[in-house]
Amino acid sequence: MKPSLIRNFCIIAHIDHGKSTLADRFLEITGTVRPGEMKAQFLDQMDLERERGITIKGKAVTMSHTAPDGQIYQFNLIDTPGHVDFSYEVSRALAACEGALLVVDASQGIEAQTIANTLLAMEYDLELIPVLNKLDLPQAEPERVAGEIEQAFGFKPDEILYVSAKDGTGAKEILDAVIDRVPAPKGDVNASPRSLVFDSEYNSYKGIIAHVRVKDGTISKRDRIKVMSSGRVAEIVEVGVFAPGPTPTDFLGTGQVGYIATGFKEVRDCSVGDTLTVDQSPATEALSGYLPLKSMVFAGLYPSDGEEYNNLRNALEKLQLNDASLEMEPESSTALGFGFRCGFLGLMHLEIVQERLEREYDLDLIVTAPSVAYQVVLTNGDTIIVDSPAKLPDPNEFSEIREPMLDLTIVAPNRHVGALMELMHSRRSEFKRMEYMQGGGTRRDGKNEPGGESRVVMEYTIPLVELLADFYNQLKSKTQGYASLDYSFSGYQAAPLVKVEILVNHHSVEALSMILHRDAAVVQGRKIVDKLRSTIPRQMFEVPIQASIGSRIIARETVRAMRKDVLAKCYGGDITRKRKLLEKQKEGKKRRKMVGSVEIPQEAFLSILEVGTG
Repeated sequence: MKPSLIRNFCIIAHIDHGKSTLADRFLEITGTVRPGEMKAQFLDQMDLERERGITIKGKAVTMSHTAPDGQIYQFNLIDTPGHVDFSYEVSRALAACEGALLVVDASQGIEAQTIANTLLAMEYDLELIPVLNKLDLPQAEPERVAGEIEQAFGFKPDEILYVSAKDGTGAKEILDAVIDRVPAPKGDVNASPRSLVFDSEYNSYKGIIAHVRVKDGTISKRDRIKVMSSGRVAEIVEVGVFAPGPTPTDFLGTGQVGYIATGFKEVRDCSVGDTLTVDQSPATEALSGYLPLKSMVFAGLYPSDGEEYNNLRNALEKLQLNDASLEMEPESSTALGFGFRCGFLGLMHLEIVQERLEREYDLDLIVTAPSVAYQVVLTNGDTIIVDSPAKLPDPNEFSEIREPMLDLTIVAPNRHVGALMELMHSRRSEFKRMEYMQGGGTRRDGKNEPGGESRVVMEYTIPLVELLADFYNQLKSKTQGYASLDYSFSGYQAAPLVKVEILVNHHSVEALSMILHRDAAVVQGRKIVDKLRSTIPRQMFEVPIQASIGSRIIARETVRAMRKDVLAKCYGGDITRKRKLLEKQKEGKKRRKMVGSVEIPQEAFLSILEVGTG
């Protein structure tokens, strides 16, 4: 296929604005999927995606489309996620394309992720085609939303396409517009092959299957593949395209999107962002790849059965191949045994990884309370990153702690401005700016509303840790579900943070410790010890549970001792005999407390999740 007849594009939008449904219509129109095989959200192959109604992994598919002049074009479409936690998937898809369809719900209008994904596409210099979707809804307001799009992004009215992805109205016109507006891929057909790995997966028979975009040259199934970062060489097992399932071909040419079954069995032999070339005529310069990710949220993953540790490690390595944003390193806990400290892009990402491990790899997991990574300035001037309270040095070894900050964007109807400001004030946020969006036009139902209800874009700087404590639910609650948010990491900022240690029977339990803001430390410490008091089982001796900041105890609860009735068989007699038995029991409890240990159940660690961090 000539590069001039290839179009590579993706679909970007806010969550639930109709990306996957529009992709379904494209598959039907181009005949890529036969009518009897068609199902809703065809490209969403995971059970989790279908259950939740969201796209988690970007999916590539190759289609053939006949232009109005009769010329046949090859379309390579990548459907992308809409949730903020999976924005890295979107960035990888954008790097493999020349154009993007910007889909906006005609009833909801521009949302936070609409703005974020559009700006990201502009950074990659992609040709954007604005698409107004869900025209079939009674509450659709196409003219108002079109006004928002023009105001926010500077599109001209005649550049906006109107479609109903549900019934297919206007879908063919979009495909024709892709031919006209999206440029053909650039690349040197005669140069040494270079292809960018934008995704990958593991197959037991074919090894690592790399999803690639060929930038230069041609890669044939008879070639020996070479990974430019590591120099590893292997015989190609198979090359092909997704049409929509893996379809073998003889080669992949310049500008094409497809897959290469490398045969590599080790997970680290081929990674996302690597450049693949051929061994017989290798390229001299690798492609730029992707910027390294910063994990936002950290949590410990432990197998409930210690013997499953190796299975958990293998599962995480294979999942890491399919999810390049997942980080992992081994760690151990006195209470939970051996496990892994994992980094995630957000709470949704953590939840999805946990469910995939339990479903796809049949693991029973314990997940510790999520935390964030702090920047600690040592007294000698060095700076270290601490992603767990257990790793925080002694107070005399560091001069300050800096917490990660986010640039937060909220889009909501203007009637909720007061409630949003109140919420953000309670979360230690700093207001940056506010802008009103007002679209023109009238409603489809004929009501006389010249501009409809205006919406507001609010920007804040907020500590990341504040988002972990039920922030999203409160945001939706205060705005009746209408608000949407997007965030990005902005850097670290010094704050009065302290380490709250939890002591059980006067012994510190590091796995229960937390790094908190000084103003909230006492309240949170009391909540934690109160929760633990009802969780830790009673012993034969009294068990004190304390929360401390350094040497200062800020909260205490006591688990009362179980008491044996030593006077049960003491019928009558002198009172001194009863006192002697009670004193003997008291001495025995004292000795047991000195040598005895308190086993903390797993439920105690899970109970910390209910307390939160804010």
